[in-house]
Amino acid sequence: MSAPTSDRMSSQEKRAGISLAAVFALRMLGLFLILPVFAIYAQDLPSGHDVALVGMALGAYGLTQSFLQIAYGAASDRFGRKPVIVFGLLLFALGSFVAASAGDIYGVIAGRVLQGAGAISAAVTALAADLTREQHLTKVMAMIGSSIGMVFAVSMVAAPLLFVSIGMPGIFSLTGGLALLAIFVVLRVVPAAPAVPRQPTWPSFVEVLGNRQLLRLNFGVFALHLMLTAMWVLLPAQLIATGGLPVAEHWKLYLPALLVSFVIMVPAIIAAEKYGRMKLVFNAAVVVLLVVQIGFALFATSLYGLALWLTLFFVAFNILEATQPSLISRIAPPHAKGAALGVYNTTQALGLFVGGVLGGALAKHLGPGAVWACGGLLTVIWLSLSTTMAMPALRRRQATA
Repeated sequence: MSAPTSDRMSSQEKRAGISLAAVFALRMLGLFLILPVFAIYAQDLPSGHDVALVGMALGAYGLTQSFLQIAYGAASDRFGRKPVIVFGLLLFALGSFVAASAGDIYGVIAGRVLQGAGAISAAVTALAADLTREQHLTKVMAMIGSSIGMVFAVSMVAAPLLFVSIGMPGIFSLTGGLALLAIFVVLRVVPAAPAVPRQPTWPSFVEVLGNRQLLRLNFGVFALHLMLTAMWVLLPAQLIATGGLPVAEHWKLYLPALLVSFVIMVPAIIAAEKYGRMKLVFNAAVVVLLVVQIGFALFATSLYGLALWLTLFFVAFNILEATQPSLISRIAPPHAKGAALGVYNTTQALGLFVGGVLGGALAKHLGPGAVWACGGLLTVIWLSLSTTMAMPALRRRQATA
């Protein structure tokens, strides 16, 4: 059967994009559900008042992720995409159940380390590349990125409600169940992978690591997720202490903040993609991040202040989370896309780990202001890099009806 010549996505490509986005979403939902409530839960655990250990528990997932992303991608080249993805999801589920049964924060950290050992992101994106023609790869990556954004929004609203109803062990158990559901999607819904997967080579990784444009994006995703995790070390308790908002009502702040952020994000993305304003929108989002770090440090003295800075953070985060993978796929050489995505996912996971550990350590020894100052410094560096980044030209359709 010949390959479709139309510029439209085939039914298999649509199925691959939707189903792989669902796999990402099911796994990321479990991870995001933990962020808004774990710091509150940890206070009832032995040693849970140590904010450095709380940060370690939040970030431990990213440590094993950062070590294993490239290894999982390489294993998927040798043993096949689906077997490696299923193995990773099983490890992730096991880690979730270990964390659910933990009696102290050290047991939670062990469970989070096991969760991170299920480092399937590179293998999933490689499978997406296997199942998608070159001209539609960015669309599929956008599907995956959009699913993560939507799951992030859902989890911010659902987590406080679930925490009150089923507790943190219940959320961890739910996370494990979602990972098992993702295995079903991989085996029964995702299209079969090609018989011979694409073979990334070590020269491809060397080429990616030497590409200054890709390095700028890798630093950006590292900094973005470092700030994300560090923020959640502090914010839940701050909403209670400064904002006077019980944990069960945190969704009342998260929901409007997220809705406003999406209202702003959509036209910004359209302007970036359709009208060639990618660099302007991208840099504006980084500037907003800098304003947020300053705002949290100096002007978060009431619930309204916290709501303002959190809303602006969501605006910037959603824009950058949606645009960076697309830029990676456009900038990376066609023969090195898998390597570029593997390195990108690795630096993203490393940011999650460093954000938790560094955020907890800074808050413990120097106070919350040091956390926001660190985020501000990273954002200034990021801005200096992004303003000198050469944005790729939009690819035009390669075929006409």
